[in-house]
Amino acid sequence: MKIALLGYGKMGKEIEKIAVSRGHEIVLKINVDNAHELTVDNFKKADAAIEFSTPETAYSNIQKCFEANVPVVVGTTGWLHKIEEVKNSATNEGKGFFYASNFSIGVNVFFEINKKLAQLMAPYKEYSIEMEEIHHTQKLDAPSGTAITLAEGIMENNTRKSKWVNDTTTTDNELEIISKRIENIPGTHTVVYNSSIDEIYIRHTAHNRQGFALGAVVAAEFMKGKSGFYGMNDLLKF
Repeated sequence: MKIALLGYGKMGKEIEKIAVSRGHEIVLKINVDNAHELTVDNFKKADAAIEFSTPETAYSNIQKCFEANVPVVVGTTGWLHKIEEVKNSATNEGKGFFYASNFSIGVNVFFEINKKLAQLMAPYKEYSIEMEEIHHTQKLDAPSGTAITLAEGIMENNTRKSKWVNDTTTTDNELEIISKRIENIPGTHTVVYNSSIDEIYIRHTAHNRQGFALGAVVAAEFMKGKSGFYGMNDLLKF
């Protein structure tokens, strides 16, 4: 299939390698230097687009894909205040939109483990709940989209927490997320339940970007010819 890449940094290059190795053709590569090539006519060359750009450009890139009727797979985070609008457009106007805060199969298994642990720990109020996420210094948004998805999974299954904060907190209903940026760290997420007696934690550590890139390419393959809103649960059938 023919794929357009919106964002051609480290992640875009990793996606390109995997896409080509799976027999796909990259027909468009957009970065800050050739943004003028981001046209509806150019998009129409593609069967699907994969969007890993910046929080500032993601929304407009999605709109261009919709205009060209090209399904788009989006991994950019930091723009989610507009995601409900995009979901509605996909559903009501027959556009193809696939969003995931993380495309790694391992992380998506981790999401399910996190929900189950939150459910099991809900009755035990003596345990505090905290989270830490660590990424490379080029990551522009904080907390990470993966951390937000983890926080949502906790809050859905543990009524003690009703909002997350990207800072330390002593407020009972707030879920603390600490973000750290360290050179050459692809992504590490840790959820901790701590009491005066013991500590329970779960952690996912990415060793490189390949798992994210492979998931994005598989999602693009899944989206060819589709309309509507989809996510990793649809792809992995959890």
